[in-house]
Amino acid sequence: MTDQQLYRVTEAMAILAMSRSVIYEEMRSGRLGWVKRGRSRRISAADIADYLALLKAETKRRVAL
Repeated sequence: MTDQQLYRVTEAMAILAMSRSVIYEEMRSGRLGWVKRGRSRRISAADIADYLALLKAETKRRVAL
């Protein structure tokens, strides 16, 4: 990641290698944080890092079972 602090959904899609619908579903469910800037949604670099940590933790739990 760069020094950029807020990402558009399309940029988050590229960073996370996920589809638009998956990104929006994760945002709706509260698993991926976001902020509203004007009429658009932005995802912070910190929210992306938190989401990746969540995915890693879930993966470790599944592997341990």
